[in-house]
Amino acid sequence: MAVFTEVPLIEAAALVSRLNLGNLVSLCACASGIENTNYFCDTTRGRYVLTLFERLRFAQLPFYLHLMKHLADRGIPVPGPQADAAGEILHRLCGKPAAMVDRLPGDHRLAPDEEHCAVVGSALARMHVAGLDYPRNQPNLRGLAWWTETVPVVLPFLSASQRELITGELAFQQQLAASNAHAGLPRGPIHGDLFRDNVMFENTPEGDVLGGFFDFYFAGVDALAFDLAVCLNDWCIALDTGRLEEDRARAFVAAYDAVRPLTGAEARLLPALMRGAALRFWVSRLWDLHLPRDAAVLKAHDPTHFERVLRERVNAPWHPARL
Repeated sequence: MAVFTEVPLIEAAALVSRLNLGNLVSLCACASGIENTNYFCDTTRGRYVLTLFERLRFAQLPFYLHLMKHLADRGIPVPGPQADAAGEILHRLCGKPAAMVDRLPGDHRLAPDEEHCAVVGSALARMHVAGLDYPRNQPNLRGLAWWTETVPVVLPFLSASQRELITGELAFQQQLAASNAHAGLPRGPIHGDLFRDNVMFENTPEGDVLGGFFDFYFAGVDALAFDLAVCLNDWCIALDTGRLEEDRARAFVAAYDAVRPLTGAEARLLPALMRGAALRFWVSRLWDLHLPRDAAVLKAHDPTHFERVLRERVNAPWHPARL
């Protein structure tokens, strides 16, 4: 999250009233993330997140918002978009597309253990199953086509060894995407960005309980196993080295597989998909760092983290058959 557009209190209050959410109590800018303008919005009727979309267009946004509603209606713990009297869930604020969604309970688990990974793995599989009958279709906008377009843009900022790694990996992923095995992977709506800071847990006397998944604005239709690869590269690694923590990875994949069994091709291609997931976030972080946008509140992520992750995935591939 970030703040590129400052929202006057009077305009936020007017939207709260129009959505029949009571009266605005507080509006607090969110500093994490890099794509959209986000505020925590507390009203007399509840707690919400107000998002103004800075890059996504009006025509693209129904896919994301209706996907969240589709999943919420099927019992998946995701933020429900708030509708106006006409039933519209996509709004306009400060001249930008906007949405108001429920704020999930709990907080992040930034140092997850095997149990946290199993909970998220199981919920991810349930989300994938629940999304299979979602009728809208939109590609993963940060998929291979975007990598191919963006890598040449960031190359001038890289060292010789980095250029060799990024261009070699892009060529590998292009070859993978052209294969029959990849074309046959099960596909559907994916979250695309389900890192530790996009998941909430509630602390209860019985232990941590999943509060839910949020920030679906990188979602798209893609290989379901790519979503799993994205998660493994965040939930199941040592953050300082990028090395895979295999106990956590086994717990994550086993819990996922118990709900939606992986196909043979998904299991075989998972190491390659994990490389692709690392490339995707290395490229996006390079782009955000070297070609930044002005924002009132913005903290760019360190791209070298996913460079390390990619080198680890290339040098030490992990296969779920080792469960």
